[in-house]
Amino acid sequence: MTEREIVLASAGHELAGTLLLPDARPPLAAALLLPGSGPVDRNEDHGKLPLGVTRLLAGALAEAGAASFRYDKRGVGASPGDWRAAGMSDEHGDARAALGVLAAQPEVDPGRIAVVGHSAGAFHAARLAAEDGRLRAAVLLAGAARDGDAVLRWQAAAIQPTLPRAVRLLLRLQLTDLPRRQAATIRALRASTRDVARIGGARLNAGWLREFLDWDPRADLVRARVPVLAITGEHDLQVPPEDLEVMARLLGEGGETYLAPGVSHVLRRVRGRPSLTAYRREAREPLAADVVERVVRWVVDPPPLPG
Repeated sequence: MTEREIVLASAGHELAGTLLLPDARPPLAAALLLPGSGPVDRNEDHGKLPLGVTRLLAGALAEAGAASFRYDKRGVGASPGDWRAAGMSDEHGDARAALGVLAAQPEVDPGRIAVVGHSAGAFHAARLAAEDGRLRAAVLLAGAARDGDAVLRWQAAAIQPTLPRAVRLLLRLQLTDLPRRQAATIRALRASTRDVARIGGARLNAGWLREFLDWDPRADLVRARVPVLAITGEHDLQVPPEDLEVMARLLGEGGETYLAPGVSHVLRRVRGRPSLTAYRREAREPLAADVVERVVRWVVDPPPLPG
């Protein structure tokens, strides 16, 4: 494998990225890898939680003879700026610019480019699949088929029973629970006007979150111009696994869905009871093999174009 460091320009910002090339003869199938929300870098590593999802996918694609491009978001890793000040539409513009960089590489087959998005990255991948004619396929990992407002409310209800007993007791003593706290945060976000705001004692990327609340991928799924593979883990606590049924209906013949048994939001097999606190342990494990196999197949040998 060969790594090439590339700096892409997007709306006046410079973002550092990595093109990973396999030891194979070009032209190559290739994938743009889009990570989830927050301050995660090109490898989908957070400062306190090295998930490595996009790094591991890049390696699996290279082993299968496909290239990939991944990059540090604004204000993360080697990219300057403030990640909290970037809105969701800003991030989508960056993804479009990155797709252009990937398509321009001499080793890449411009007719075999896919986008693979994880978590919030899946929202961007769905929109690119609907609007960008440079794509040949798309993969949505731990995506959703409802707007961000509904996703955040679902998250709170799903996570509440998994909280440690002491935390649940403290919430009860405060006469509240996680769903009610989430609802209050959403109200405060909608009332905010700045890109960065302090809400509930935390300094949040309020502009991004306001956009996310109303970002609905369902219209994008209906308009998808390329084959779309949607994969969600059976034990995902951050997006509803049942949304795969909605995705299947919206995508029609151009789509395929897969409920990964025993898999969490971070695409690893769950050992014990699903919880967010288990992510740190799960991150030391490899990605679920059945998930990786399906992603690689979709990128390297996608189904025929719809219609």
